[in-house]
Amino acid sequence: QVQLLESGGGLVQAGGSLRLSCAASGRTFSGHTMGWFRQAPGKEREFVAAITRHISTAYADSVKGRFTISRDNAKNTVYLQMNSLKPEDTAVYYCAAGMTGDGSNPRNMDYWGKGTRVTVSS
Repeated sequence: QVQLLESGGGLVQAGGSLRLSCAASGRTFSGHTMGWFRQAPGKEREFVAAITRHISTAYADSVKGRFTISRDNAKNTVYLQMNSLKPEDTAVYYCAAGMTGDGSNPRNMDYWGKGTRVTVSS
């Protein structure tokens, strides 16, 4: 069992930065692929970024070059550094953990946090 708690969301102006954190409980954190997903109002949840237990990363095209995912297994935490934020990045961001796949398919993620809201003003 893995429990996930996101933090770091907030209100930021376009062009600004935020760093999201996801703290995980459980001793098997290092063995999980970790992912970030987001859901904007009226839209479906979409993949943002993922990092495997081998530190292989994947990003949605919309955030490549602006967002960076990383993990600290000693702290059971995964991060999402978001730079050059745009109003279209406004969404609730969810952290997820899974044991299969590269982290980009939400169906492969077994555990989810409750989300943290990011609002980017223009």
